[in-house]
Amino acid sequence: MKIIAIFYYPLLYYPLLVCGTLQLKAGYVFGTLLSFTHFGVLVWQKFDCPKTPEIYKYYALLASLPQLACLAYLCVQFPVLFIKGPKADEDLDSSYYNNYVKSLLKRKSLSTSSDLDKPSLAKRILEVAKGYIYTPEKVFRFPLKLAVSSFITGVAIYQAALLLVVLVVPTLHIVRAGIDENIAFLLLGFGIVLSDDRMEVVRIVTFYTWLLEVCYLCAMTLSCLVSIFMLMRSMVLHRSNLRGLYKGDVYSIYKSQKTIRPSKVGVVCWMGLTGYQAAIVCLGMAIQTLVFFICFLFLVFLIIIPVFHGRNIVVFEVAGKAWPVWVTLLLVTALQHLTAKFLFIKNEAGTRDLKNRESLFLLTYLLFVVNIVVGLVVAIWRMVITALFNIIHLGRVDISLLHRTAEFYDPGKVAQGLGNEAREAFADVPPPLPAYSYYASFLKVEVSQSHPVLKAFCGLLLDAMVEGGRAGQKIRDAEEGIQENRPGKATSSRRICARWQLLYTLVKNPSLLGSRKHFQTLQSSGSVLNGTPNRTTKKGSVREAGEPAAEPVQAPETPAGQEKTE
Repeated sequence: MKIIAIFYYPLLYYPLLVCGTLQLKAGYVFGTLLSFTHFGVLVWQKFDCPKTPEIYKYYALLASLPQLACLAYLCVQFPVLFIKGPKADEDLDSSYYNNYVKSLLKRKSLSTSSDLDKPSLAKRILEVAKGYIYTPEKVFRFPLKLAVSSFITGVAIYQAALLLVVLVVPTLHIVRAGIDENIAFLLLGFGIVLSDDRMEVVRIVTFYTWLLEVCYLCAMTLSCLVSIFMLMRSMVLHRSNLRGLYKGDVYSIYKSQKTIRPSKVGVVCWMGLTGYQAAIVCLGMAIQTLVFFICFLFLVFLIIIPVFHGRNIVVFEVAGKAWPVWVTLLLVTALQHLTAKFLFIKNEAGTRDLKNRESLFLLTYLLFVVNIVVGLVVAIWRMVITALFNIIHLGRVDISLLHRTAEFYDPGKVAQGLGNEAREAFADVPPPLPAYSYYASFLKVEVSQSHPVLKAFCGLLLDAMVEGGRAGQKIRDAEEGIQENRPGKATSSRRICARWQLLYTLVKNPSLLGSRKHFQTLQSSGSVLNGTPNRTTKKGSVREAGEPAAEPVQAPETPAGQEKTE
């Protein structure tokens, strides 16, 4: 019965999902009744029983707030959909895909010399901040599954934060309320004497308990902020990765050229990514809260409080006794950098070479023991940085936490270093799937099934089959900015077909871009078409034609009797 109870909520709310996808007025009416019924029953239950004995008396009420908000939204959305009426084939009929193709084929403005200059420090800081703040764009729309995953991740962050609060904070309140004069005798048994006055001991212990609560709440708040910023950073990278895959840049995601097509493993990852991401975010928040709590305790009880009270400054005493070590390390490091710059490197005719080799060997021998200590400090710092990076990014599934040399253990990279025969042999083997493999395989299914250019093409084909109507207008909208004088209907159809073939050829063969006539004329000015399937460098220069292309295919032939389209 417990296993069957897992499917209680999906079966309970599945009719609401069906009512929204049928796109019928009867479905909207039934959805309105269901949403109001669910919302009313849930609100009545929470008003009737606001307190529960489990975990915390108001935990059930606070945990149901996202559910109440979603049901309230459906109570408004279904009547609005009923008033507007159903829209037939709303997906392919949307103007978003045509606008996406327009932005893809639109010429990019010429870059000025000021754009190529090195950006200032303020601009670079602003660019870094923009990378962690997601802002929607009109010409890009997330796939539905990815948007749902981001929303559920946000709800999971709220639920994990609520659970972390109600499990610890009420317990600390009970402990602080139960502190009395007997705490002085308890501490005396451990050899701890805070004061001769027992009431002062009670005040000190109460104050320290309050500091524990403050440190925990600060750690939990910082963990929530880190999780939210990581979620927005993931959404920014989702947009960048999807755009790259839409343009054929497979190498930037998978570090190898491969076909974007569904597979058994990809379908499993597509189904499991949302739940996997919600679970890993909750676990990441718990670990982050624990680590941040320990850091805040160290900062408050070993640094801040001893400085204010002027006693128990153990950390400062140890650092003061070890000052010769730190001064020696700093001087030796500065000495090595200065001698390397001014004594051991010579610049002649624009080239660099070593000089004073005997002195270099002698200094290396003399500083060997000190460099061992420096290496020990660097090793400890490296461990701290690595641990903090992995803990902070634990809730993200769009990056791999493994090193490049250890990517073989990540099933998302398992076939990278194998030959073609071995790659085909292991293509359908379902290995254990970590987070990054789930994400990479999830993108395969999304890009192959919801490519906006493909949907725009399918929408134009469907409209072309409809007699009269808006077919001619949509074709003119899709071809806006590409041609000015429209020829006859037959010639126009051949030209549209040839341009789609050209776009498909360039996506599959980025190395052919350099042989196009207009590209050779624009290469000197540094201007290229927006959305061309290539990889650019920092200066904006296009990848050379000698680099490997993504799955070379034969360029489609131009129909007989048609002029070559540039």
